[in-house]
Amino acid sequence: MDLKSHQFIKFFEPEQAEELSARAIIETFSDHVVIFEEGEVSDYLYLVLDGTVLFRKHTINDHYQIVAQANSDDFFGEFGILDGKPRSAQAMVCEGATLARFPRNVLIDILNNTKGETVLHLFNFIIQRLRTTTEEFVKQVTYKDKMVLLGEMVNTIIHDFKSPLSSINLSSSMLREMYEDDEDTIEWCELIQQQSIRMAAMAEELLEFSRGSAHLRKQDINLTAALHRFEKLNRIYFAQANVTFVLSCPESLTLEADENKLMRALQNLVVNAVEALDGEGGEIGVTVTTGKVGVTIAIQDNGPGIPLEIRETFFEAFVTYGKKRGTGLGTAIAKSIIDAHQGQIRFETEVGQGTTFFIQLPFQGSQFL
Repeated sequence: MDLKSHQFIKFFEPEQAEELSARAIIETFSDHVVIFEEGEVSDYLYLVLDGTVLFRKHTINDHYQIVAQANSDDFFGEFGILDGKPRSAQAMVCEGATLARFPRNVLIDILNNTKGETVLHLFNFIIQRLRTTTEEFVKQVTYKDKMVLLGEMVNTIIHDFKSPLSSINLSSSMLREMYEDDEDTIEWCELIQQQSIRMAAMAEELLEFSRGSAHLRKQDINLTAALHRFEKLNRIYFAQANVTFVLSCPESLTLEADENKLMRALQNLVVNAVEALDGEGGEIGVTVTTGKVGVTIAIQDNGPGIPLEIRETFFEAFVTYGKKRGTGLGTAIAKSIIDAHQGQIRFETEVGQGTTFFIQLPFQGSQFL
């Protein structure tokens, strides 16, 4: 954006705005460049003309906690300019940025010669932004506490699951050997083992999510075969929910992906759709189409649609609305898995008409465009 159209410049009278514009030092920074470190001297005020700047507090073990961010038309560094104290956080560029900066002495001189009304408007804006930043920081701290608690809970679940799941697998293996000539028994035993493996994998993936990571074991998979297995494993679940499941996929389609995690993401979205139908039955369709660089998986339902209240935050953790058993983790985990595959996920929805999720995945490991 143009410097003179920045909201900070607009706070001042025309003569002072011209002086500020003339004294500005404009620079372009690449991604991950540190503008200043926590504790450094507050010598400049910065205006963001383009891009994003993240503000991070140093924590234990050389980690950082993001406390705020500044986007185009924002400004930062004003507190150190006004009180002369060192920087309270590190400022780091995210995905490149163009900034205009003003030396502290220049800004103080201009403020000393500015009308009281102008200064009052500027300070009111700063106070409101401080309130917003504080609310966002509290939200992040609360989220972090929830994730720590979730990780501890899942660790306990995994530990308690090991013994019964081992017994289930052993028992199904013994039944399979006892009735090796009975095709139906063999099929049910295989289903039992596959489902027990899924339960253990689901718990492990939830633990990974609570730690903020998604470790992929990518290899070439037959997506068509994987989706048919997905349908088979969920056949009883769909029947009990009175849901018709329709799968449309090319006969043979190979994709580089972590099959277990990809099916986990799909499971979360399908379960979300089934729960939205609230036992009244309906139809869920999964349609796969191919492009030059990747595939698109569309998951469509004829449910009530996503409420307007949660659409903007739908993929955030712990966001739920109107569900008796909702945790708000299913779609957040799905997004983390798709992100780890360097893919994209979005949705289209209409109240009373249903929702369609679109998952775009690259054939190879490169970013999907």
